Amino acid sequence: MICEREEEILAFKPQEYWTIDAEGSHTAQTFPLKLIEYRGGKVEQFSFINEAQAREVERTVTGAANGTLRVVTIDRKQRRRNPAPPFTTSTLQQEAARKLGFNARRTMRLAQQLYEGVDIGEGAVGLISYMRTDSVSLAQEAVVEIREVAARLYGQAEVAEEPRVYKTKSKNAQEAHEAIRPTAAAIVPADIEGKLEGDLHRLYSLIWKRAMASQMSHAVFDTVAVDMLAGADGAQRHLLRANGSTLVKPGYMSVYQEGSDDAKVDDTDHILPPMNEGDAVSLVSLQPEQHFTEPPPRYSEASLVKALEEYGIGRPSTYATIISTLQDREYVQMDAKRFIPTDIGKIVGRFLTQYFHRYVDYGFTASLEDELDAVIARRGRLDAAADQVLEAVSGNSSNTPTRTSRASRSPRRAKSARTR
Repeated sequence: MICEREEEILAFKPQEYWTIDAEGSHTAQTFPLKLIEYRGGKVEQFSFINEAQAREVERTVTGAANGTLRVVTIDRKQRRRNPAPPFTTSTLQQEAARKLGFNARRTMRLAQQLYEGVDIGEGAVGLISYMRTDSVSLAQEAVVEIREVAARLYGQAEVAEEPRVYKTKSKNAQEAHEAIRPTAAAIVPADIEGKLEGDLHRLYSLIWKRAMASQMSHAVFDTVAVDMLAGADGAQRHLLRANGSTLVKPGYMSVYQEGSDDAKVDDTDHILPPMNEGDAVSLVSLQPEQHFTEPPPRYSEASLVKALEEYGIGRPSTYATIISTLQDREYVQMDAKRFIPTDIGKIVGRFLTQYFHRYVDYGFTASLEDELDAVIARRGRLDAAADQVLEAVSGNSSNTPTRTSRASRSPRRAKSARTR
């Protein structure tokens, strides 16, 4: 995956495009605008691909507006945002990387300590539930306690009206354990600050806040989109838009907000002045801006763990081991917290892709999991699933290995295959 991403980046050819950004003013308040319609046609990403086109648009729209825009439509909506579910192993590793700067191995080492028990003044106490899990569900008694503590700390109005029930989106999730949560929601991070070593406290605080937020009310935003006309209306009109949003009710966001990788800038996070249809708005400036498309970003620890989970590669207990093995064997190196394949990593990647294509295919692990699940559910044959595993590790370098029956394989050969 890391090598393929690097090849995508090297093969990427940037494309030039231009946007037309503006600044408007109303009742002594300025705000950003963006051209969304030019000569009656919708403005797309590649509507203007060179400076000459962009400058022509600038002259045309500026001349048509003559310093003033007219509000033609105002679209007001209320938007809700729900909290994220409690942590699984994967999402804990992702968020710890984003918010705390921990790598997966460090996160799991600290989580293991919190699970096994830490002395906070009354002997060793296990502070979190089992940390290797792919489930987002919580025990009923845990939900009740979390809601009670949330109501006490933040007010009953900030707690969800009904207990929130989450379901995993992962097809191969085993859900043998509940989600990662504090063993006692009443142990508030602020109360044990100084009793826990710094990194342990930071990780516990992250887990506690995420679990608490998962049972709180949604956040509410008032959003508004204001369309303004430059010049006369009609088939050849020019339209600019201002977007704004206001947080009305923070809900869970007062406790916790989920991070993201490679997030795009939100151009709606502005507070606009009160406006009505027909109002005149001053056009302060109109500025073409050059851009180039960017290649896909290299994987960070968080985005790599997310990709492993999405493709069904590995299990919650193996994500940290997979990443540490890549680093220990010097298949990858880190640059600005992003994975770059080394020369030896590229060689190994090419070798595996050429000679073991079937087994490094993203779907192989997931399909094998499906087969084993079918065996457990008595819908499949164990010998067929075992054949697939033994084929994968038998050392056969063919892309289409010959399937041999269990009966025809000698015990010695089978034992050898299992121990390789």
